[in-house]
Amino acid sequence: VQLQASGGGSVQAGGSLRLSCAASGRTFSYYDMGWFRQAPGKEREFVAAISESGGATFYEDFVKGRFIISRDNAKNTVYLQMNSLKPEDTAVYYCAASNGPYGSSAEGYAFWGQGTLVTVSS
Repeated sequence: VQLQASGGGSVQAGGSLRLSCAASGRTFSYYDMGWFRQAPGKEREFVAAISESGGATFYEDFVKGRFIISRDNAKNTVYLQMNSLKPEDTAVYYCAASNGPYGSSAEGYAFWGQGTLVTVSS
């Protein structure tokens, strides 16, 4: 499956952005999906994941209550709604697809998008 992330940009602290990740090539609904991010000088870290059907979601603690992951299998797209953004959320955000079971380890995801940059200013 090929993944194309979009929606990044620059926003002030407290603002919102919605990232999208469009999939093509294979049946999107077969895959659990995740979002990861990598800040400058730091390792890639898990942000959120969603099951094949969208019935289950999982978040890293630092985004709970602020970010929402969702998917539309009819549109082959997964989303990450980011609210109450903080400067420490600045990073390149990557979407990824897993054959399951979904989790927080990047090793569990076989397919990756190219990343979209989110910059949050104070």
